[in-house]
This record gives sequence, C-alpha cells and structure tokens, in this order.
Amino acid sequence: MNGNARAPLPAPVRQPAPARWYHGLSFRLFGFTLAAILFVEGLIFVPSASGFRTAWLNERLQAARIAALALDASPSRMVSEELARQLLENAEVLSVAEVEDDMHIQLLDSGMDIEGSFYQLDMRETTPVGRVMRVMGAFAAPKDRILVITAVGSTPSRIIEVVVPQAPLRKDLYAYGQRILGLSFLIALIAATVIYVLLHFLVVRPMARVTASVEQFRMDPGGWSRRLQPTSRQDEIGRAQNALSDMEEAVADAFRQRAHLAELGTAVAKINHDLRNSLASAQLVSDTLARSEDPRVQKAAPRLERALTRAINLASETLDYGKAAPQPADIQPVSLRGRIEEAAAEALAAWPEVEFIDELPSARIINADPEHLHRLAANLIRNAAEAMVAAASLPKRITVTLTPDGVEFADTGPGLPPNAQDNLFKPFAASSRKTGTGLGLVIARELAAGMGGDLMLASTGSEGTVFRLILPDLLV
Repeated sequence: MNGNARAPLPAPVRQPAPARWYHGLSFRLFGFTLAAILFVEGLIFVPSASGFRTAWLNERLQAARIAALALDASPSRMVSEELARQLLENAEVLSVAEVEDDMHIQLLDSGMDIEGSFYQLDMRETTPVGRVMRVMGAFAAPKDRILVITAVGSTPSRIIEVVVPQAPLRKDLYAYGQRILGLSFLIALIAATVIYVLLHFLVVRPMARVTASVEQFRMDPGGWSRRLQPTSRQDEIGRAQNALSDMEEAVADAFRQRAHLAELGTAVAKINHDLRNSLASAQLVSDTLARSEDPRVQKAAPRLERALTRAINLASETLDYGKAAPQPADIQPVSLRGRIEEAAAEALAAWPEVEFIDELPSARIINADPEHLHRLAANLIRNAAEAMVAAASLPKRITVTLTPDGVEFADTGPGLPPNAQDNLFKPFAASSRKTGTGLGLVIARELAAGMGGDLMLASTGSEGTVFRLILPDLLV
C-alpha cells in the first residue's frame, strides 16, 4: 500500500448466457434411458420368443399324441377320411406317423401333395442355445418350409413324427414379436419418463443451478450477495453445492476485505506521508535542542531523539509492509561477514553498550541480495538490542555464528513470552514491546523468502533467543 494505492476497480459484470444446455442434457438422458431399456427388452425378447416357439410346437405335438391315442381306441387303428381330416385340422398338422420297433406306421394323412423344403426337427435333443438359434432362423425361414418334428410318442416306447407347415409358426412369431415390441416400447417409455423426471429434478436441475452459479461467480467473483444457497442434501451433488456456496461466500468476503484494505492502505499512506514530514521537522528541532547547554535539555534530548527515531521507523516499516510486493532479489556474490558487520554497526549505533561478537568465517562468500541481507540482519540485531536494553539484561551480547543449519543470531535477552511465540511472524501481533509493531520479523522473513530461504525461531528462553537464517547457499 504505497501512496498511489487505489481500491481495485470492479470487473465489468457480464450476464451469463441463458442456461439452455441442461434441457438438452435432460433429453439426451431420456433418449439414452429409452434406448437402454429397449436394448434390454431386445435381449429378453429372444429367449421369450424361443419359449413361444417351443410352446407352439409342443401344442401341435400334444394334439398329435391325442389323435394317436384316439386311433389306438378305434378298431384296427383305422378311421374314416372325414374323421382323419378333422383330427388333422384340430392338431393343425399335415400328417402324423409313429415309429415302434423300427416300424413306421402312418396314423393320419391329409392325402394332399406336400410341396416345399423339408426341415428335420428333433424335439428330444434340444438345448437352450439351440432353441435360441432356431427361433432366429424361423423369422427368416422360407415360407414354403415344412417342419418334420420328431418327439416322444403316445407311449415312451413310441416315436411320433409330425409334419407341420412353417408358415403358421412364422406368422404367429411375427404377431408375438409385434405384441412384445409394442408392450416393450410402452414399458420403456413409462420407465424412461419416470427416470427422466427423477434425473431432471434430482440431478439436472441442481447441477444447472450449480453451473449457473459458477458462471455468475466467474463473471463477478467479488459480488456481495450469496448466489447459491446451501442444501440439506448429503449426496455428492449436495456436498458440491454446499462447498461451492461456502467458497463463494469466502471469496466474496475476501474481495470485500481487499477493497477495504486498499482503501485503508490509501488512507494510511497519506497519513504516513504527512506524519513523516511532521516527524522530520520535529527531528530537526530535536537536533537544535541537543546542542543546547541547558542540563535539563541535554538530559531530555536523547529520549526525544529516540522517540522520534522510533516513530519514523514505525512509519517506514508500515509503509514497507504495505507495499504490494517486495523488490525482487538481486542475487550476487556477497561477503557474509562484511555485510552482517555493516548491518550490526548501523543497528547498534543507538545502543553502544550492546556487545556484538561476529564468529562468521571472514572468507565466506555466498550468493544473496546484499540489500536484503543487510536489512534482514539489521532488523534481527536491532530487535535483540531493544529487547536486552528494555529488560536490563546482563550481559548485553549478540553473537552471530555459521552452523550446518544456517546463520544463527543469538542474544542474551530474557527470551520471548508465549504470546509473542504464538504470533511470531504475524504483523502487528508478535511484538513483546508495548511500542513495537511486530513488523520487523515479518519483513525479515519476507526478505529471506525473496532470496529462496527462510527465517525461523531456533530457541528461546531465560538464557536468550536464537534466530536462524536459512539460505540455499548457507548450508555447509
């Protein structure tokens, strides 16, 4: 948040196109469901048609057996032509014969010439697969085909042979297929309609609402109104809707907060600018007062100067932290010891009583940003000095060493209180001093991250506090 910071302008809101896609999805689901049900009905039709064909043939065989039994009851197993014709008509066959002890006995004969291609069919040796294959062939069989059916006769020791035209069977199969097709289509239509309605209300419409909300959210993510209400559904769609609703609310709150912070940052930048000008003027006055020979003025002037310095530093740190992003790191070879000694000299200028011990190797050159490293070290050393002076620690000593884990900054202060440890790297929350802002460590950690490293609290206690700086080129 610098002096030129402005609240972000709202993105232009575009109205999403009318959500027509879900109607097409509903109809596609309806079509797929109808096709699937008809396919299943088709799979069921083949065995059912096979059963119908078997029952049709068994009816003719049973009628032929009854006719054979009637002949057994007649004298010499002979009947008149009129009775024979009536029995054949009742059985719907052309002729009936029996085989007993290798003797072929013609029981009933229409006396007509039978023309067509004969097809042998043994009902004693049939399998489900064979019956299915034959029923498919029956639909495409020639109209003049004649079936010669062989089965168990009127007694187990006899074999009955029945001659039946294929045409009536083919006609009845087509009629049966038409009835099944009509019934299947009706059932499929009803089932598809029920499934369509259920899918439309349970899946498609909720997904349409979610999709419309996502599109609206994409057009205007910073809107103030909740677009999607939470639902009590516990399935995947309900969970997705509730998650999207929570996300929209969170993002909308974040946008509102960002707008508020941008406005606040603009105001703070303006106040900071005016405050620094006022403090600069006050610092000039304090410098003039410091040259006064009045003992009371000489006694109060250092305290006034330190207070003005702290106020200027506070304004500068606040402005630095409020910037949108830190300056990118300029990585280059840097003398580790020389850069930290320079930062220590600057940071400890106001506290000459604090002893600084540099145990870094003098020849160590690392790849880092010299400005970032200087500011980071100065922040850490300044914070340690302020803490030791405020607590009247003895001795007041800051030691910098290079360890296998990184560079460690150790002081002999009183340690960090628990509340400061819990909020160590949070702005405006981690300072253990009443006048502190907590921005020093936050900025120091951001500078370390900008160089590809990290800053962490290694230890703290009554014997002092140790901060560890970790950089890619510091590990030994």
